[in-house]
Amino acid sequence: MKTAWVFPGQGSQAIGMIADLAEIAAAKLATAQEILGWSVLEICEAPELQDTRYTQPCLYVIESILVDLLKQQGQQPTIVAGHSLGEYVALYAAGVFDFATGLKLVKKRGELMSQAAGGKMVALIGFDRAELITAIQNTADVVLANDNSAAQVVISGSPTGVDTLVGNIKAKRALPLKVSGAFHSHLMADAATEFAQVLETSIFADAQIPVLSNVEPTAVTDAAILKERLSRQMTGSVRWLEICQELTSLGIDQAMEIGPGKVLTGLIGRTCPEMTTVNISSNADVSIYTN
Repeated sequence: MKTAWVFPGQGSQAIGMIADLAEIAAAKLATAQEILGWSVLEICEAPELQDTRYTQPCLYVIESILVDLLKQQGQQPTIVAGHSLGEYVALYAAGVFDFATGLKLVKKRGELMSQAAGGKMVALIGFDRAELITAIQNTADVVLANDNSAAQVVISGSPTGVDTLVGNIKAKRALPLKVSGAFHSHLMADAATEFAQVLETSIFADAQIPVLSNVEPTAVTDAAILKERLSRQMTGSVRWLEICQELTSLGIDQAMEIGPGKVLTGLIGRTCPEMTTVNISSNADVSIYTN
């Protein structure tokens, strides 16, 4: 069976998501605390979890722990992909960098993104795609940030631009996201420029497992290509719909969402109804799946 491991990003976090991982992953949590200067275990039980500066490292740590547990049970995916922040875990799972390198990148990413205030993001559900694309092209300071499925996307940009677009199209639902800035848009350019300097000094190895990147949903293993794609991610669109379609074209039979929530398996189920899906969010889930 061909299996894809997929990793959720910001928005999937929930209080208590550390679940049953604290004791069995004590060493990794201690390493994380040394790097971050704060406790993932404590933040996962506190309101601060919703702050981008904390959300992103916590998700990275928890999802990486789950990756380790699956690999300890002899599990290996055919391909990996992650949604936004989740792409960092995908790269970790593929052996592109070690846990500490990835966490340092995610820490800096979260800090920079939390500082990029002034933007707005809105999820749209149930719309005419052609009408939406035309409206985006004709509205200043708005981009398609997350192309999640045929019926669900996220737009990002200036508050004025986003509000104007929402008022000019028909959608079943328009849900403002609780984020500090216009992620995955040109308004993140300054943050992306600063982050690129950190990314440039990080050591990447060729992936041991093919990776589908957010900005280029074609499978590659070359370290230089993966780093270059990651450098464009903060301002580029998350092309999740195309990632799902690529999984189908590659003959993937099963998609395993590793991390809290069921957002990605839901999206995959709508785009790839023939694919089976599995959710792994705790050690108990790992045990059930591998036994």
